[in-house]
Amino acid sequence: MAPDDALVQVRGATLAYRGRRVVEAVDCDLRAGETLALLGPNGAGKTSLMRLVAGRLPPEAGAVRIGGADPYRDRDIRRHIGWVPQEIALYPRLSVSENLDVFAQLSGIARRERPALARAALDLADLADVARRPVGLLSGGYQRRVNIAASLIGRPRLVLLDEPTQGVDLAARAAIHAVLARLRAEGAAILIATHDFAEVERLADRIAVMADGRLVQEGRLPDLLARLRTAAPEHEVALADLPDAAAEAALHRAGFAPVDTGFTWRATRQGGLEGVALLAALRAQGVPVSEVRIRAPGVETLYRAALDPASTGQTQPRIIARVPS
Repeated sequence: MAPDDALVQVRGATLAYRGRRVVEAVDCDLRAGETLALLGPNGAGKTSLMRLVAGRLPPEAGAVRIGGADPYRDRDIRRHIGWVPQEIALYPRLSVSENLDVFAQLSGIARRERPALARAALDLADLADVARRPVGLLSGGYQRRVNIAASLIGRPRLVLLDEPTQGVDLAARAAIHAVLARLRAEGAAILIATHDFAEVERLADRIAVMADGRLVQEGRLPDLLARLRTAAPEHEVALADLPDAAAEAALHRAGFAPVDTGFTWRATRQGGLEGVALLAALRAQGVPVSEVRIRAPGVETLYRAALDPASTGQTQPRIIARVPS
């Protein structure tokens, strides 16, 4: 990506907290109209990196530029950044419209401009039907949409979202995704930190995986998936019950590892038995298999390979070169 194409440019950004580096020598770019999904385990440095981009903190080394300006030192450029934290940051006793008016004032928007901008934010987040209701009486999904709308009151060029769909139901998730799709269509650059792999596949143009404060993989999602899907498909088994020690040992011998609460196991290497033969072989060893699935590798596989190449049979080094645009 050429530097002059990027709205957001991060070069060698480094930040320490209580003597520990939480962001270390990070380089990344983000264009207008593009969505970059930031992935990584808890404590990887995702939120710290977002705070650097938002201008909430200055880097100790390196540089962050938004439209060529330093967001920490330039107050004007911060007005073009919408920050949606993981925590709900609203006034529960005020209505949705009153919250938007307060955030417009805090953003320095002139009184005469506030009503039109508030209406636009309500329409963008599809909140007109609850505009007069107190925020504290709304569901968690609606509150998250109001949280997003409050960040959009100044029509920002860049929107940063930290786990925007955490803890919401499917209907609220779909509504939030629709808001983000509208933002992208209007040309906003979006940086979203999430643990939801399906969300990434639906929304992201690019992904960046962080671990221990560093980017370990970054690139265009279609390119990364295309490279991954040249390999054989993955095998996944669904269990009717949690496996005992003997069943776990059999699954491990067959190349499987648990991917959730222990009811789903996915192959970590290719080869071996297929389909019906695999089902019969596992059941013969006491594994309570209810179903064998074949699936194309997706974002979760990319993520696991970036953090631990050995877990997926990959041979890449831990720090992986960025995939060019």
